[in-house]
Amino acid sequence: MFYRPEDGHGLPRNPFNALVSPRPIGWISSRAETGVDNLAPYSFFNAVAYTPPQVMFASTGTKDSLKNILETGVFCCNIVEYAMRDAMNQTSGSHDRSLSEFDIAGIEKEECETVPCARVAGAPAALECRLTEVVALRGADNHLVLGEVTGVHIREDCLVDGIFDVTRFGMLTRLGYQDYGVIRETFTLTRPK
Repeated sequence: MFYRPEDGHGLPRNPFNALVSPRPIGWISSRAETGVDNLAPYSFFNAVAYTPPQVMFASTGTKDSLKNILETGVFCCNIVEYAMRDAMNQTSGSHDRSLSEFDIAGIEKEECETVPCARVAGAPAALECRLTEVVALRGADNHLVLGEVTGVHIREDCLVDGIFDVTRFGMLTRLGYQDYGVIRETFTLTRPK
């Protein structure tokens, strides 16, 4: 099968995000100028540079997360474990900006160390970030948010001999359609010289 996106795919559902998967989920926490904490999952999320460490997530529409980040210049990327899948899903709903998804989903929060923002308490890892740039992407209301990581939290039980082990907590990933995956097995390949 071959199709040009502008011509349509002819399938029952758009396969694009199923083709580019699995994707890590950035559970983005932010705080409005009013002090309300927001938490929302983004599956267009990833690391983009080592030095300095930088991450990105993409937002379709000017959602509360993007509004808050534009107001304050900070956010936190929380890594989602399988055990928090239902809470994460609950935070994906459209909620009034005056309400905190932490409260709606019953998620414990802690303050970040380097930025004025909340993070998910007990998340396997959390990346505190300062906004570096928002890039307007082609299409209707698509935004790429880039941030420099200023602080990293790692849950102690996720470290094995000093290595962050995603199988210790079952990293949740986004597939296509309404599907998710969990990483329970890994293997190592050594790069050729």
